[in-house]
Amino acid sequence: MKESDYEKQVEALQVDLVRYQLAAIQSGERALVIFEGRDTAGKDGAIKRIIEHLSVRNTRVVALPKPSDRERSEWYFQRYVRYLPAAGELVILNRSWYNRGGVEPVMGFCTEAEHEQFLRDAPRFEAMLIEDGIRLIKLWLDISKDEQADRLQARKDNPLKTLKISALDEVAQKKWDAYSEARDQMLRRTHTGAAPWTIVHTDKKKEARIAIMRFLLRHLAPKDIAKHVPRPDPNVLYTFEVDALTDGRLEH
Repeated sequence: MKESDYEKQVEALQVDLVRYQLAAIQSGERALVIFEGRDTAGKDGAIKRIIEHLSVRNTRVVALPKPSDRERSEWYFQRYVRYLPAAGELVILNRSWYNRGGVEPVMGFCTEAEHEQFLRDAPRFEAMLIEDGIRLIKLWLDISKDEQADRLQARKDNPLKTLKISALDEVAQKKWDAYSEARDQMLRRTHTGAAPWTIVHTDKKKEARIAIMRFLLRHLAPKDIAKHVPRPDPNVLYTFEVDALTDGRLEH
């Protein structure tokens, strides 16, 4: 995609996002968007474009550090509840309670029993949020192993990306298969009719960002705004199906 075409599309979508937020503030709608995916899958870049021109007062991006000892003793979902949206707010979770569906079991940060309990509880917890009126969207950003390797190296080579480097980067490639297995189980167990997963292929960053912005607008914005937004490219973004675990649509 040409840079000029990309910038033009992003600007138009950002205008519509502003219009959406004005309507949400007026109606008091609450929206919660979960960004999950492998390391370097493009969560930060996509979120940056989404919130660039939105209201600071009505938009919150939450990226929590590892839990404290006190938080470890709490009900697992407790530390996330305090960040749920109030009227007119859009909250974006840059990683979420789904840490326990992927990073924690792979890295040994939780027990098998805690992992299993999470997989049982997450759909029930999300159903409660939706029943209370929160608009919930769950995005899994998928990336190929080769592309991830290139992006991990780019972080090391570029001093401006130093703050993106984490201890987990060192094992992202080594534990690729374990992360795949955890992801597959998580998607299978927590994909529901009320709170479905949406998959986004992110090897091509620009196309992925545009697809995500289109998807959010078509699902959150009022009809008079959403109807003018093009459909996301189905080769880039699609609703999760169990067949995707074995038919090549998800990276293994």
